[in-house]
Amino acid sequence: MSTTPLTTPLTVDPVAGSLGAEIGGVDVAADLDDAVVADIRRVWLDHGVVFFRDQDLSPERFLAFARRIGEPAEYPFVPGIDGHPEIIAVIKLPHETVNFGGIWHSDTAYLAEPPMATMLLAREVPPAGGDTMFADMHAAYEALSPAMQELLEGLRAVNSSALADVSKTREDRIRENGEPDDRVYEAVHPVVRTHPETGRKALYVNVAHTARFEGMTEEESRPLLQFLFQHQVRPEFTCRFRWQPGSLAMWDNRCVQHNPVNDYHGHRRVMHRITLQGDIPR
Repeated sequence: MSTTPLTTPLTVDPVAGSLGAEIGGVDVAADLDDAVVADIRRVWLDHGVVFFRDQDLSPERFLAFARRIGEPAEYPFVPGIDGHPEIIAVIKLPHETVNFGGIWHSDTAYLAEPPMATMLLAREVPPAGGDTMFADMHAAYEALSPAMQELLEGLRAVNSSALADVSKTREDRIRENGEPDDRVYEAVHPVVRTHPETGRKALYVNVAHTARFEGMTEEESRPLLQFLFQHQVRPEFTCRFRWQPGSLAMWDNRCVQHNPVNDYHGHRRVMHRITLQGDIPR
C-alpha cells in the first residue's frame, strides 16, 4: 500500500492493513477542484477501495461526481432508475431472502471490457447488518509462491454470466412477464492481470463468474480454481464496511473483489450503483 503525499486537505484513515480507507474533508456533491479529484484518485489507487460518509447526493450530483472519476457505463441486465440509465437501484425488501451479488466477485468479469470501478451509495440501510466486505487481489497474488505466480501468469480464464445466478438483481429474478433473461456473456481474461495505472499484478478470477481455464475442462480446472477462490479472500486480504445512509464506497474493480453480507432478513436495504467504463484486462 503506497502513501502518496496529497496536495489538498483531505483526511485519509485506513480501515484495514491490506486495503480500504475513509476519506474525509470533502463534499463530493460540490464542484470539486481538479486537485481534490486528483488526490481522491491517488488515495483510491493506493487503497483499492475508499469510503465517504454523510454525502447528500441527488442522482444528478452522484453522476456528476462519477464523471469526474471515469465514464459511467450501463449495466447490461437491468435498466437504470427513471431518467438516469447509468444508475441502477440495488434493493432487498423485507420479505426477500436473496440479496444482489451475495458472493465474492469482481463486477461483470464476463464482459470483454469489465468496469474500471464501481460506486455504491447507501440510500436506506437496515438497523444492523448489510455490511460489504472487500478483498485485495494485489495482496492475494503477492502472497503466492514464485512458482505458483509463474504458473498462473501463463493461464487465461473463461468467465461467464451463466454462472452468475447468485449475483443477479431482484429485477432479474422478478420480471413482470415471468420470463428469464437468456442473454449469456462470456469473456476470456488473464488469470493474473496487470493494473493499467499502477503496473501492479493482481489475481483476476472469481467464484461467481470464472468457469474454467482456457483450453481445459471445468473438471481439470476445478482443483486450482478452488484453491484460488479460497486463497484470495483470506482474512488478512480483506476489510469490512458498515453502511449508513449517505455512505459512498468506490472500489477499483480491476484489483478488488467484494461481497455484500446477507444478514439482515426482514429489513429493507436500498443502494444506488454506478459502474465506470473499463478496458480489456491484460
